[in-house]
Amino acid sequence: MPLLGRKFPAPVARPMWPFYVSGLVILYGVNAAATAMATADEYKNDPRNPAAKNPTSSH
Repeated sequence: MPLLGRKFPAPVARPMWPFYVSGLVILYGVNAAATAMATADEYKNDPRNPAAKNPTSSH
């Protein structure tokens, strides 16, 4: 007896492609927004900013 029950021949990837594409578009948009906010004048000299030009090591 199979562990997960019967295997049905239902397509999964073909009807879900719009959701995969929209997920990639959303991730790209969030990444672009985060990069733009990290390089803004207000935060570009913040020592906690990973995109800071002159990171100072406090170790």
